[in-house]
Amino acid sequence: MNRWEKIERKPAPLFAPTFGPLSGIRVLLNGTVVAAPFCATMMSDFGAEVIALERPKAGGDPARHQKPQIVAGNKHIGGGWVQNSRNKLSFALETNLNIPESKEIFLSLIKNSDIWIENMVWLNKLGISDEMLMAVNPKLVICHISGYGTPGFGGDQRHINRPGYDPLGQSESGWALLQGYPDREPYYAQQYVGDYLTGLIAVNGILMAYMNAQKTGKGQSIDASLTESWMRVMDDNFVLWTMNQTLKHRQGIMQTAFQPAGVFECKDGGYINLGSYGKTAYNNVLKGFGIDSEKYSYEECSSSPEAVASPLGRELDRIFKKFFKERTAQEAINICIDNKISAAHIKSAEEVYNEPHWRMRGDWVKYTDQTLNKEVEAFGVMPKLSETPGQVWRGAPALGQDTNKILTELLGYSENEIDSLKGKGIID
Repeated sequence: MNRWEKIERKPAPLFAPTFGPLSGIRVLLNGTVVAAPFCATMMSDFGAEVIALERPKAGGDPARHQKPQIVAGNKHIGGGWVQNSRNKLSFALETNLNIPESKEIFLSLIKNSDIWIENMVWLNKLGISDEMLMAVNPKLVICHISGYGTPGFGGDQRHINRPGYDPLGQSESGWALLQGYPDREPYYAQQYVGDYLTGLIAVNGILMAYMNAQKTGKGQSIDASLTESWMRVMDDNFVLWTMNQTLKHRQGIMQTAFQPAGVFECKDGGYINLGSYGKTAYNNVLKGFGIDSEKYSYEECSSSPEAVASPLGRELDRIFKKFFKERTAQEAINICIDNKISAAHIKSAEEVYNEPHWRMRGDWVKYTDQTLNKEVEAFGVMPKLSETPGQVWRGAPALGQDTNKILTELLGYSENEIDSLKGKGIID
C-alpha cells in the first residue's frame, strides 16, 4: 500500500486562521505568473488555505524574480509577488511524479485538498493525469489554466501545445485588433490584465464545481484559457459578425458614434476620460459646461456617426477640447462630478494611492513580507463582504518556508524521513 493511501485526511484550516466564507477549503497550487496564482490568492483572501508548490531547482515562482524589485538590505523580491502571493504557504517540491518520493508527497497533498489549480501545461511528462488524481480524491475540483485550452476539452493539439501569454491571448481572441488608432498598428492592454481576467473566471468555475461536489460527492475538471477569457468579453463583436458580417475597427481614444466621448487633455497635462451616451446624458454635459444645447442639438451633433462627423459636430468637438485645455484635470473633474457627468480623471498609481475616497474605504493594507522580513503596503481585499469579509493574515512566503511544517503536521512525515529527502532535489 502506498503511503498516501494510509494517511488520514486532515480538514482545513490547519495552518491558516479561520475567517471568511471559504474557510474550510484547502487549495493546492501548481501555478506561476500570473493567472493561476492570482486565482488562488482571490480564494486565500477569503479564508481558503492555499498551499503553493514551488519547484526548488527553478528558484520557485518566476514572479519572485520579476523586476523591478523591492529591496530591503541584501534581500529583494518582485513587487507582483508581494502583492499577489500573500495568504499562502510555500512548499518546495519537485513535482515530477516519475520520482517516487515526489509522487508520494504530491498524492498525499491531493488527498488532503479540495481544489487543485495548475498552469504547468506539461502534465503528461510529469506523470500527472486528472484520472489519477480523481482516483485519489473523488471529490477533487481540478482547474487547468492555459493559453489555448487543455486536451480533455477538445481542440487542435498544435494550438494546445503553443506557449500562451496574456498579449498572445489578446491577439488570438480578436481583442487586440480593436485597440489603438486606425492608422497605426494595433495595441494590447498592459499589466497582465488578461491573466487577472482569466483568474477571476477560473475562481467562478471553481466555486461552482466545488458546490456541486459538496452536493454530489463527485469532483470535476475545469478548463480556463487566456484566449477564451478574452473572447468572452468581446461584447457584441462575434454576434455582429455571425449575423451581419459586421467587423468593428479600432478608433483611437475618441468615440466616433456619439459625443462627447473620449480622452481630453487638460492645461496641466492631465487627462479626462468622458463618455455621455444618449440624449439625456448629452444635454446634461452641455448644461454643465455652459454650451448652448439648442445650437448644438443632440440630433445634429451626437445622434449618429454622421452627426458626429458633420461640420456642426466637429465644431462642438473643438469646443469640448477647448473647455478642457482651459482647465486643470482636477478643475475639470470637479465640474463633472458636481454636474453628475460621467467622467474620470486618468490617474497615476501615486494619485490613486493618495485619493482620500479609497483610504476611507480601507483599500490599503500593511503586512510583513516573509522574504524581506519587512512591513509592506499593498492593495487590500475586494470585493467587500458585510458578514464574512476577507483579510490579509500573512505576507507572501519565502521559498519553501512551510515545507517542513506541512510535511510533519499535515502529511505525518518524521524528522528522519524529511532528512532523507534532503539533498536529492525533491524538497530543496
